[in-house]
Order: sequence, then C-alpha cells, then structure tokens
Amino acid sequence: NTAFKQQRLPAWQPILTAGTVLPAFFIIGLIFIPIGIGIFVTSNNIREYEIDYTGTEPSSPCNKCLNVSWDSTPPCTCTINFTLEHSFESNVFMYYGLSNFYQNHRRYVKSRDDSQLNGDNSSLLNPSKECEPYRTNEDKPIAPCGAIANSMFNDTLELYRIDNDTRTPIPLIKKGIAWWTDKNVKFRNPTGDGNNLTALFQGTTKPVNWPKPVYMLDSEPDNNGFINEDFIVWMRTAALPTFRKLYRLIERKNSFQPTLQAGKYSLDIAYNYPVHSFDGRKRMILSTISWMGGKNPFLGIAYITVGSICFFLGVVLLFIHHKYGNRNTSADIPN
Repeated sequence: NTAFKQQRLPAWQPILTAGTVLPAFFIIGLIFIPIGIGIFVTSNNIREYEIDYTGTEPSSPCNKCLNVSWDSTPPCTCTINFTLEHSFESNVFMYYGLSNFYQNHRRYVKSRDDSQLNGDNSSLLNPSKECEPYRTNEDKPIAPCGAIANSMFNDTLELYRIDNDTRTPIPLIKKGIAWWTDKNVKFRNPTGDGNNLTALFQGTTKPVNWPKPVYMLDSEPDNNGFINEDFIVWMRTAALPTFRKLYRLIERKNSFQPTLQAGKYSLDIAYNYPVHSFDGRKRMILSTISWMGGKNPFLGIAYITVGSICFFLGVVLLFIHHKYGNRNTSADIPN
C-alpha cells in the first residue's frame, strides 16, 4: 500500500485557460519569428557555387568520361570553365557531392573493421568477417577492408583562376578537413616504424577498386595510410543518398582582398569515379560558412513557419475568446 502502487503520487495538472494559452502562443510567435528571420538571412548571405560534372549531357566536357572504370589508365580528364559573379570574401570550403549513393544501407554501414582502422596489428592481418566480400583478395587480407573503403571517392579536382588567358592555380589545403576525434582517436596506423608504412602494411593487399595501396595515398607521413584525411572523411558515412563531403580548404591570405575574386575560373577533373551505372551524379561545391555553419535555409524557414502558426492561432483564439468567452453558458432552467 504505497503511494506509487496506489497511484496517489502528487501531480500537477495544468488548467488551460485563455489567460495562459493566449500569452503562450503570442510569446512563442514573437520569439520564433525574429530568430527564424535572422537564421534565414544569415543562410542567404553565404556564398555558394555548384558545378555538376557528371557528364550525362552530350555538350558537357566530361561526357567523354561518362563510362570510365575504376582502373582506367591513364585516367580520363576534363576541364569545365565557369564564372563567379560575386567574390567569396572569407575562407572557402570545397566539397564534392554525390547523388543517389546510399551510404546508409545497413550492410554497407557495417562493412568495416574499426579495430583494423584503429591500428590493431592482429586485425590488420585477420580482418572482421563483417568486411565480406571485401575481406581478402588473392588469399591476402585487404587493408582497409570492407565496402565503405572499397568505394572511396577518388576523383582529383584542381581549381585555376583565368586572368588574360593565363591560368593561375588556386592553393588547395588537404589537411584539416577531418574531425579531430577521427584523425587523432578513431584512426591510427599499425604500431611500428611510422616512417616505413610499406613494412607496416606488409602481407596485406589494397582494396579491389583502389589503383594503389593505402600506404601510397599521400607523400606526407602524417597524412598517409589510415590517417589520410580524404580517407577519414569518406569513412564517415552519410545519412541521406544525396550528400556532400569536404574535399579541400581555400584559406584567405589577405584581409584586404577576397579569397576568390569574381571572374573566370576553370576546374580540372581527373575523372576516376564511375556513377553512371547507378544513375548517380557528381558535383563540386564552393561555399563559405557563417556562425551557424553552411548554407541551410530549412532551419530559418522552420522557425518562421512555427512562429507564424503560433501567432495566427493566438489571433484566432483571441477573437473567439473576445466574441464568445463572456457568454453565459449555463443552461436556462424553465419555470
């Protein structure tokens, strides 16, 4: 015979009256609408430029590369010229985008060995069975194993500014694009001589679709092997079939000049990644960021919508209360 079992616990039950509901609707509306407008304006102030270089259109410079295979030698190359109408003032983030690519498939997401990626030597030579059918090749363990690593994005993108028919390369920074926790905690090379990755990965073979082994992803030791930042970015799977991943950074060097001035540019592409077989599309995106991140008008629209609905309901309920609230609702008693 306790208060809990007999349901005698103290409780608070709000009584919804016009005096409590109407102010709540108006307060929510007056708070949400300005926040939504601020977020929406901030999002619209972000500069963004996108180029689809899939090459499905016959007039596209990359149409000749549409049916490229993973191991095409030499790789198919194409160049797309474009014009920036507005300058990009702050640091610019260069992304690659894929469409109709389901990284959220259950078997795809599980197809990896986190122990191997964390530098465990025993897992390096004996990968998890979750990696099947990309666990071994020619009786050698694959490093890194699994479907995620096997399908790593491997197009090469280079950006040039065109000024009086002279092409000037834009410096693209390849470090600092991965999460700190991924780079320093989740991904590690096998233990041993860190300067000799060839020896550390001895006895393993490259993923089936890769043109070169994991210890040749980069010439710099602190960006090679499992700690290569392009590889780390790819291994963080996307939740939706249309997504973008950070590819390079373009830092602003002069506070008196924009990072990318308005004008003519060209994008050189080493087209290695086939997407036509599954009706996918590939994009290159240049974008700045704000205090709230990249361009995303949805959050601002959501705040404005919720605030407007609450304010509208407040006006409607105030009208109903003003017109009908003072009526005598008691039933007439006949004499």
